[in-house]
Amino acid sequence: MAETPFAPVPTDLDFPRYERQILELWKARQIFEKSLELRGPDAPHFVFYEGPPTANGVPHNGHVLTRVMKDLFPRYQAMLGKRVLRKGGWDTHGLPVEVEVEKELRIHGKAAIEEYGVEPFVARCIESVFRYTTEWERLTERIGFWVSLPDAYVTYHKTYVESVWWALSNLFEKGLLYQGHKVVWWWAQGGTALSSAEVGLGYKSVDDPSVFVAFPLRDEPETALVVWTTTPWTLSSNGYAAVRPGASYDVVKIGAPKEHKGKKPKELRTNAKQLILASELRAAISDKIGHELEVVSTLEGEELVGKRYVPPFDTYYAERRDARVALKEGGDDATWWRVIAEDFVTLDTGAGIVHVAPAFGEDDNKAHAKQLRRYARPDEVELLCAVNPDGSFKPEAGKYAGRWVKDCDKEILSELSDKGVLLFEELYRHDYPFCWRSDEDPLIQMARPAWFIRTTERLADAMADNQAVSWLPEHIKEGRFGDFLRNNVDWALSRERYWGTPLNVWVCTKDPEHKHAPSSVAEIEKLSPTAFNHFYEAKKLDPTLNPHLIVHKPWIDQVELPCPSCGAAMRRVPEVIDCWFDSGCMPFAQWGFPHVEGSVAKFDDAFPADFISEAIDQTRGWFYSLLMISALVFDQPTQKALGLSALRGFPHPYKSCIVLGHVCDKEGKKESKSRGNYTPPEIILDRVRMEFGVLAEAHGQKAPEGKALIAREDLEGMDLQDGAKVALYRADAPEKKRELVIEAQKKLPRRVVLLSDADREALGLEPIEKGLGTMPVEVPRAPVAQRVTMEDENTPAPGADAFRWFFYASSPPWSNTRHSLTNVRLLQKDFHVKLRNVYSFFTIYANIDGWRPTHPAHVGRPPAERSLLDRWLLSEVQLTVRDVRRALDGYLAYDAALRLIDLTESLSNWYVRRSRPRFWAKGLEQDKCDAYATLYEALTTLAELAAPFIPFFSEEIYQNLVVRARLPGARESVHFADYPAPNAAVIDEGLAEEMSAVRQVVSLGLSVRTANRLKVRQPLSHADVVFNDKQTLERLESHRSLIAEELNVHEVNFMFPGHERGAVSFKLKPNFRTLGPRLGKRVQEVKKALDAADGSALHAELSSTGKVVLELGGEKLDFSADEIEVSVSAAEGFAAETGKVGVVVLHTTLTEQLIDEGLLREVASRVQQARKDLGLEFTDRVRLWVGGSRRIQRIVQENQAQLSTECLAPEVSVGELGAAPAGAKEHTLGDETVATLLQKL
Repeated sequence: MAETPFAPVPTDLDFPRYERQILELWKARQIFEKSLELRGPDAPHFVFYEGPPTANGVPHNGHVLTRVMKDLFPRYQAMLGKRVLRKGGWDTHGLPVEVEVEKELRIHGKAAIEEYGVEPFVARCIESVFRYTTEWERLTERIGFWVSLPDAYVTYHKTYVESVWWALSNLFEKGLLYQGHKVVWWWAQGGTALSSAEVGLGYKSVDDPSVFVAFPLRDEPETALVVWTTTPWTLSSNGYAAVRPGASYDVVKIGAPKEHKGKKPKELRTNAKQLILASELRAAISDKIGHELEVVSTLEGEELVGKRYVPPFDTYYAERRDARVALKEGGDDATWWRVIAEDFVTLDTGAGIVHVAPAFGEDDNKAHAKQLRRYARPDEVELLCAVNPDGSFKPEAGKYAGRWVKDCDKEILSELSDKGVLLFEELYRHDYPFCWRSDEDPLIQMARPAWFIRTTERLADAMADNQAVSWLPEHIKEGRFGDFLRNNVDWALSRERYWGTPLNVWVCTKDPEHKHAPSSVAEIEKLSPTAFNHFYEAKKLDPTLNPHLIVHKPWIDQVELPCPSCGAAMRRVPEVIDCWFDSGCMPFAQWGFPHVEGSVAKFDDAFPADFISEAIDQTRGWFYSLLMISALVFDQPTQKALGLSALRGFPHPYKSCIVLGHVCDKEGKKESKSRGNYTPPEIILDRVRMEFGVLAEAHGQKAPEGKALIAREDLEGMDLQDGAKVALYRADAPEKKRELVIEAQKKLPRRVVLLSDADREALGLEPIEKGLGTMPVEVPRAPVAQRVTMEDENTPAPGADAFRWFFYASSPPWSNTRHSLTNVRLLQKDFHVKLRNVYSFFTIYANIDGWRPTHPAHVGRPPAERSLLDRWLLSEVQLTVRDVRRALDGYLAYDAALRLIDLTESLSNWYVRRSRPRFWAKGLEQDKCDAYATLYEALTTLAELAAPFIPFFSEEIYQNLVVRARLPGARESVHFADYPAPNAAVIDEGLAEEMSAVRQVVSLGLSVRTANRLKVRQPLSHADVVFNDKQTLERLESHRSLIAEELNVHEVNFMFPGHERGAVSFKLKPNFRTLGPRLGKRVQEVKKALDAADGSALHAELSSTGKVVLELGGEKLDFSADEIEVSVSAAEGFAAETGKVGVVVLHTTLTEQLIDEGLLREVASRVQQARKDLGLEFTDRVRLWVGGSRRIQRIVQENQAQLSTECLAPEVSVGELGAAPAGAKEHTLGDETVATLLQKL
């Protein structure tokens, strides 16, 4: 048997199976590897940077989004002829890794780590970061993300660390790296400071106390300052009370109790008789404390400055109450517990007097520094700090000693009340930072010694850099990212932790002012040739010792250097650095720059990046660290010194950045493993299955045998309905599966399943240990006997292309996506399934006819000589090529995807449907060859156009239609092909507009049928099309018969507004949304005028002039089409709807002849469905018997030739319904019953 031109397309929609076949083809032919070398070094470069993930957790749907978006544009640019190096990377350092390892070891805090041992802890960190590498690599391959992982950069590797050291050394030499003592956001449980970027990643809404406390004056104990704070735990370290300079303050007498908003006042337990507070806030505070406040006198804020008071706690007061310090200008002053004036005090809330604890607030610390500058010997003043670095109170805090500070708030408030100084307390909700990688740990502000990068000194450069970046969406430039830059503070770089790039600063033991920042191991060994002997000796004893640990703790801590200034010993500072600095160095560190041979040239070729993309969180993470490091390090003098081929101006290190939204559930909430409102990527990619924890009972209920009860959210997550059948099996025994009926059960949490005793026993399962308290994230870690896999074996998963397409086509990528299996399938149906059906249709008929694109006799005529429908499709294809390229050039994936959907819709629901008779025609006449050639060109061009979006299906089409067909110029893979370029000679804008209008008319007419329950198969006598403009009517005149055929009417009449022959009437009303802002209350006058006017006349006016003129109160006003809404109603015997193109009116009266025609179409439709049900090939012929009433028999006999041709039934016979032969199938057609029987000939 001769080989068919094209391989048959399977009829099932098991996309994952086809994709796995493509993966095997790519592997066997090394397609990805070849793609990297396809374009030579002289080809123009397209550079993208891979934001390195950490593989210490299983990848989730958010990672799919970032990876498919990062894959799209490099694929596109490669097909444009660019050289695209896709270097992968792994982020391996920092808090995320340490926190995960601590959880595994069931330890918490630095003391526990040191007790465990730094060296084994570091070894566990390395093990952790690569634990899920296989899962990451599998996902990367499965979704078609082409990135080179074998040579991926790794941030803990020696060459990478040395590159980071080089950057830090560069900053040190520029004076931008310094050690300071500042208030930082402090992760007490982890014992380290966090940068402002990290702090920005961890905010939560929490309720904290808002407290008004009385600070009695020392010389007037019955008069007290009203001091406000939201951190009562810092009161034990109080140093000052701050007022606002220039503000007025009232001395008030506490008067009688009063009600406020119907609430009775609480008892005011205070020893004070008079209070001092901001005049502007007196009324608000009076309401809060529930007492009248009678003004005794008014002072200016400056008059309060210097007054001494008694702090609420005696932590340091008894010892230092009378301590004084000499002033530079002579005399002395009290060190603590006096009133100062500060601009940060506001009058919009609180009491206008603020508690100042210099150890725990940035403004507080700056205020203290200002005081210190007044002193002759500021070093004599010791900072008041009653809190340890681990967040516990020090011994001087008395009964609170050793306890976590925030746990003490309630007791502190109780003690303040007992002392008679608590005036009022309430809770207020605000956003507060938590550790971004240990989200149960709140941060605290604390004064700490730390190393900083002086980012504020080069902020102007960073802001200019930001202005040059092309951000998508644009508002990120001035919004989220711009705001973060404008509020920039120096980068708190150092971390008092263990697993990170060690800070490469050595300090002289003799003179701490002597510091040195070497940039590499080689430089260190040049200063001290034996510096690393301890490591080399350890490596000899243990050859398995990781060679990269030479630059890591604890080994690097043992390196001593001779001081270049005085010769004394230098030791490294103990800190490591912020892991965001690591990842921000990747543009140069990925090459081992500048130490590794050839790294400078590689960096020169790949700097800056044309494109990067990550999630919106990275505006304060990777996006920031990349841009800031580049602006700081690669200034013009540095670039010149490095000898780069050309000086780079801004932007660098990236030109364009797509900021991705979050992946959310169907309710719009961000997917979260802890909440369980997510599904694993596999459910989309390969098999519709999930793991569940097993329950024996829930809320006193048990499952009946044969049923599996789960949460409604999980049922919907698997895109199933109550009563569906699923397979259940243990992960370690998939062959012992059991088929059960699934149902949703109220009050069940996510990711647990309620099974009967019999079903559990049959599957070898036992209830999960935590029962209903099981968190979704805990299910995969439960013992194998306590969890079960549930799988829908009846419906294939959508696959990788569908997953990719969902993220491209559901919404712009910077919007949050509402992800679900259901939504992925809906988008797949509108694109992939339609395209596959067209592809299948083409191969079926091309194989039947033996049509080959390379056969000389089968070649289509030049486009200009083909039919109008062919010319229209070819033009649409080229218009799509033009529009998709424009969109992708601007990084607008969503716009490009919508255009591809439009073309597929045009191809499927217009061209193929309209062209079917041409493909069904006998022989291979020229018109039929033209149709094949047109459809072939559309499909192959679409495969190339869509290749960056759906690489698997595009490859399948290309391999079958191009490679198998041995088309001249065919490439080994679609991804090696040149991206289509628009052919202007084929584009016909006028024809495109005409056909668009035709399709609008048809769509409107079909909407009329749907709204009025008029079946499309039922012919009607007439359709009237009332056009809004003369030009459209004239241009569509030649398409009148096409419209009649599509609407299934015998005749179509074109007319202008006002000529509807009384079939319809119009009603106009104001568009309140658009007219409201313009006219306000006068909109009602417009409504009355429109109600009173002749609707048809106004509609005709609106159609011809584009506006309506109304007289309101003697004034003539114009109203545009956007400001007027038009509705249409039809008379008896008609049905109508209005749309953008005009109005379509259908004549709905049915004659007997029309009814006969409708019945014939219904019979033909049932026969065609019967052919499908029997699995017949398109060329199979059948013997057809039709039974029914005399009317049915007559209709079939009168139209036997037509039925025979349409249904490939050479033999057609009729009979009585009661005499139907065995096997005949009955159908109800309105009032008629029809029986059919098909027999293959």
